[in-house]
Amino acid sequence: MAQGELLSTALFTELMLENGYKAQYLPALDFMKIDSDKTADSHFIQENVIKVLQQYETADYYITQGFICRNANGDIDNLQRGGSDYSATLIGAAIDAEEVEIWTDIDGFHNNDPRFVENTKKIDQLSFDEAAELAYFGAKILHPQTVLPAKLQNIPVRLKNTMHPSDSGTLITSESGEKGIKAVAAKDGITAIKIRSYRMLNAYGFLKNVFEIFEFFKTPIDMISTSEVAVSLTIDNTKHLAEIVSELKEYGEVEVDSDLTIACIVGDLIAEETGFAANVFTALKNIPIRMISYGGSRHNISVLVKTELKKETLQALSNNLLNT
Repeated sequence: MAQGELLSTALFTELMLENGYKAQYLPALDFMKIDSDKTADSHFIQENVIKVLQQYETADYYITQGFICRNANGDIDNLQRGGSDYSATLIGAAIDAEEVEIWTDIDGFHNNDPRFVENTKKIDQLSFDEAAELAYFGAKILHPQTVLPAKLQNIPVRLKNTMHPSDSGTLITSESGEKGIKAVAAKDGITAIKIRSYRMLNAYGFLKNVFEIFEFFKTPIDMISTSEVAVSLTIDNTKHLAEIVSELKEYGEVEVDSDLTIACIVGDLIAEETGFAANVFTALKNIPIRMISYGGSRHNISVLVKTELKKETLQALSNNLLNT
């Protein structure tokens, strides 16, 4: 999987040099690394990208690979889907760049998924948090972890379209821009798990025991909702589902639902301002909602629906929230 990156960047560097540009090829495998948890080793990257740069004469253009890296064992590995975007902001943060540009085949973030919804519109500006929510909950234009390195260093990220380079794209900064609901994204492949137990009543430590099971199996949780005697949560990684359910049965009755989708409504949703949640639920009045998450972040309201209702859900949100 690494060969495409290595070949294309080597060829592109030669093309730049042949055309008279002062360009330098940088081997990403000399400085890009993930740790044993498959998380980018930011300290190693920052330290070593500077070392690699110092090995060469100053150039006007530096060409390196995205996506690929070495793992904790020194073997060639990768940063998962969209990892080239992630590489860009990791390197940008390491060298304290003025701006990181990510070029793709669409003119920035759209306010809904154009594959399922008609008349979507480009978003001119998003905050780091809003962009992260959209990326995590299904917007394919960006790797979910891309904005974190840029946010930590407060480096603007701009998404541009290779087919329309004059378009301004979407600018991602610490500023949100306009208030209110901005966009909708959807994440498929969701499984919901409900644990019902009267041992939860007036008990402490119950949720800790439940979460420790997911931690042991390295399975992240997307949404969570609790009542006096039950807790519902969602996961998108079912690799250890059977083992997780077996462990959870020690604490109560367990129900599992699959083929679900999280629809995430993103914006600058200030809790003190009224109407955001009401508008969402009014828009979805004809859609059966399996679960709701609101209040954990000022930037999103998430609802869980059956995947067969995904297109209908996205269109209803567009019609009632985005295209009014």
